[in-house]
Amino acid sequence: MPLQKLQFKPGINRETTSYSNEGGWYDGDKIRFRFGYPEKIGGWVKRSVKSFLGSARSLHAFSTLDGTNYLAFGTNEKYYLDLGGGYKDITPLRLTTSAGAITFSATDGSSELTVSHTAHGATEGDFVTYEDAVTLNGNISAAVLNQEYKIDEIINDDSYKITAREVEPLDDIIVDGVYTPNAVTANSSDTGNGGAGTIGKYQINTGIDVAVSGTGWGAGSWGRGTWGSTSTTTTDTSDLRLFTEDNYGEDLVFNVKDGEIFFWDASVNVSSDPADAYGRAVTLASLSSDATCPTIAKQVMVSDVDRHIIAFGCDPENDIGNQDPLLIRFSDQEDVLVWQTLETNTAGDLRIGTGSKIVTAVETRQQILVWTDKSLHAMQYIGTPYTFGISMLSENITIAGPKSAVAVDDSVFWMGSNEFYTYNGAVQRIPCTVRDYIFSDFNIEQYEKVTAGVNSAFGEVWWFYCSADSIDNDRYVVYNYQQQIWYYGSLDRTVWLDRGIMTNPTAASQGYLYTHETGFDDGSQDPVVGIQSYIQSSQMDIGEGDKFVSISRILPDITFRDSTSSSPKVDFTVYVQDYPGSGVDLTQTHPSMGTFSGEVEYLNANSYILEGFTDKIDTRIRGRSFILKVQSDETRVAWRLGSPRLDIRLDGRR
Repeated sequence: MPLQKLQFKPGINRETTSYSNEGGWYDGDKIRFRFGYPEKIGGWVKRSVKSFLGSARSLHAFSTLDGTNYLAFGTNEKYYLDLGGGYKDITPLRLTTSAGAITFSATDGSSELTVSHTAHGATEGDFVTYEDAVTLNGNISAAVLNQEYKIDEIINDDSYKITAREVEPLDDIIVDGVYTPNAVTANSSDTGNGGAGTIGKYQINTGIDVAVSGTGWGAGSWGRGTWGSTSTTTTDTSDLRLFTEDNYGEDLVFNVKDGEIFFWDASVNVSSDPADAYGRAVTLASLSSDATCPTIAKQVMVSDVDRHIIAFGCDPENDIGNQDPLLIRFSDQEDVLVWQTLETNTAGDLRIGTGSKIVTAVETRQQILVWTDKSLHAMQYIGTPYTFGISMLSENITIAGPKSAVAVDDSVFWMGSNEFYTYNGAVQRIPCTVRDYIFSDFNIEQYEKVTAGVNSAFGEVWWFYCSADSIDNDRYVVYNYQQQIWYYGSLDRTVWLDRGIMTNPTAASQGYLYTHETGFDDGSQDPVVGIQSYIQSSQMDIGEGDKFVSISRILPDITFRDSTSSSPKVDFTVYVQDYPGSGVDLTQTHPSMGTFSGEVEYLNANSYILEGFTDKIDTRIRGRSFILKVQSDETRVAWRLGSPRLDIRLDGRR
């Protein structure tokens, strides 16, 4: 028989059985398809050896007038600016005390300090900086006290505990995204001291990093403090700390979901002396003389076309402080501080009439799409006298969370509940060949952690999500909108930003920012390690599947182009089967099918190491059908599979 050319359909298909998907790909990890052929994805490196506090869930790139490029991002603990790998903490303050409002108590032999402050308003995990304190005892000096601290425990409304730490910058004690102080032990007891001039500067309350659903016991922030500490309960997934942001020229506008709106002024806060600390952001309301300036919102955005600041799910101008989750307000054009609706300006508001709350909004080239929990709307600039108009596009659609939608030019893609959608003039469900596979292994309690991102260099939309047994994003699914195919894998990323101001995509995980599509390795470790990538085909019949045949020769057709290794290689494995189920793991649990058990047995598992100079593989393989798998975990290796060929002959079975 002549050599048989293997040509597989691009993309992964898990909607059918492996045997019925003959001629297709059935499984893979850290691969993509280009021009219909699978290849290993690009690698990633850390932007900085330093880490930041918390889990980043927003990422925005912008430039100041002097050409300085920034990455702004918010975590559940802080808000940062990244400047070339150096993190500037611009987290706003919520309270600066009067002198003498704070006192400290120490116990001999302990590093634990009790801080007394009437009605402090703090929660466990908040950050506070002390100034003008005096020495408490020999070891707890003024220099030890006058630093930034993370609150360990809330005792009651008037006191809390911190751990005295050595004198060093906060950046130096953040290890893999965790506050790790070097404790200082008191050498005597002292109560109620610290100086009559002590000042406390409290940053905005931190938020939780794991969504908690339901009401009553266990909901909201219950359990963050000690027994009897203050807690709020909600009827929905509560208190997951999410930020949104946009640049207003060279300045930055951002907000905490269901919290205040903040403003960072580049011209005020950036000194010509790089040694100077960057100033913190302040509330927008504190800068404005307009008493109707919104103080709470679900999301904030700057309209690129007409330069209005838009607040979604905010408080109305006649009821400041009380949030309307369906209200949209916009400032006067080109004026971030004027929000009152007057005949002489373009400020105003709109209210959506369907759903119970606004979930998110995404800007495209032509309009702003606004999702509620039940519907999708288009918001467009229409000029005076109404400024903006809004119309419904679709009802009875779903969206996973505030970060699960992303725009690509005039199209928008988003993940819903058990569905994927697109809008490019009309709302459509995207046919998905891995839908059941993705949503049958999904932690729906953590829907709000779903984050979408674009990798425009490859025509891809990525969604990162939590698998069923994880409370952190550990999986991804990709829709290649150019080839209209799907693939998936495992990778822990909490947020993703496409290239633009930054030349490569940027993502975050476990206290670090990563530059992606750089090299071919996993740069999260030191030294770097190889990315474990593989692609596995569905079962393919040899002939009609009714006769035994032998494979005596394989022409692999794989290229290592762009590899920097002197000896690139992959593992090339052919699994041969007698029957469709003989090589399939039937030990699986499905929500609607129960548990099945079966033995995994590949009758012939033939593995070969393919190197850059391998032209052919001589082998002896017999069976009715086969599975092809290509995998690699080598460093500095890039691989792309073409169309392998097999030398197949009819054979008996002995």
